[in-house]
Amino acid sequence: MAKFRFTVGPWNVHEGNETFGPGIRPSIPLEEKLKTFAEIGMDGVQFHDDDAVPDINNMSEKAIVDYAKDLKATLDKDGLFAEFVAPRLWFDAHTNDGGFTASKKEDYDFAIWRSLRSVDIARALGTDKIQLWLAREGTLCAEGKNPVEKIIQMRDAFNTILEYDPGIKILIEPKPNEPIDRSYCGTVGHALTVGANTVDPSRVGVCIESAHSILAGLDPADDMALAITFGKLWGVHLNDQNGIRYDQDKTFGVENIRAAFNQVKVLYENNFGDNGECVGLDVKSMRTQPASDCYRHIINSKKIFELLLEKVRKFDYKFQEECVREQNFEKLEMYVMELLLNG
Repeated sequence: MAKFRFTVGPWNVHEGNETFGPGIRPSIPLEEKLKTFAEIGMDGVQFHDDDAVPDINNMSEKAIVDYAKDLKATLDKDGLFAEFVAPRLWFDAHTNDGGFTASKKEDYDFAIWRSLRSVDIARALGTDKIQLWLAREGTLCAEGKNPVEKIIQMRDAFNTILEYDPGIKILIEPKPNEPIDRSYCGTVGHALTVGANTVDPSRVGVCIESAHSILAGLDPADDMALAITFGKLWGVHLNDQNGIRYDQDKTFGVENIRAAFNQVKVLYENNFGDNGECVGLDVKSMRTQPASDCYRHIINSKKIFELLLEKVRKFDYKFQEECVREQNFEKLEMYVMELLLNG
């Protein structure tokens, strides 16, 4: 029986900031978040580099590692582990035009420096995973960059990370748009292609986020299946999305319950987690949510996953085979709907 481990990031408990309005909830110290994560059933934590080491740009490499080691002690105290570290390249003025695909050498060099420091932090926290959300790796102006040249430059950045630490793994988290509208690595197919052309393809995999697949007009479960087929699904970020809008990071399953069911199903059927992979919950609280209950979206996402897992375990594969033999997919579809709708 599959045993799933759940992770969440500090950014998933936030002040309510959004493009159209400022924060409305008080900030919560990281140590308090970690303690609560453990209390609500999380097994591990996802980190950006500056979640783990807030003043990273103004610290020596030794100071960065020392700070991360102190954080590791806090995680150990709360019975948590670090799933990955992700360089938050898109937040810095150096990366307004991309990091790995930056037009200016000094901006590219900054992106590499932050990425290698993320490797140092990951090692100090006890994880071998670097996650790359390629937020600004593309362009807002189609003619502003030579796309072939910049895709090669992005591949070379991956190589630099891989060569820096021969034991580190890269998880690419693809997204088709936002904050840029022309991503050079926007889907799982793009990510697998770039990864296959690095110096060590065996150390490059993907993390599929439900909402990002939906934003590309794709089915998250099928994206996960593609990565599983080639042994490359090393993480998932489960959430939900109401159509092809801005990235909403809604509670898992609240918009597309059947799609959520099939995501749980493909993970369960293919023993996701057996090699240490985690079910990441990348969800954001509604702006209206009171501060007194600002972890509810995480609790709900885990509960919905667990309820759907019960449904998956009840799935009648013999009945499915019968429907397939008969080519009676209306009958199979109704069976699935009754499975989901009946208590």
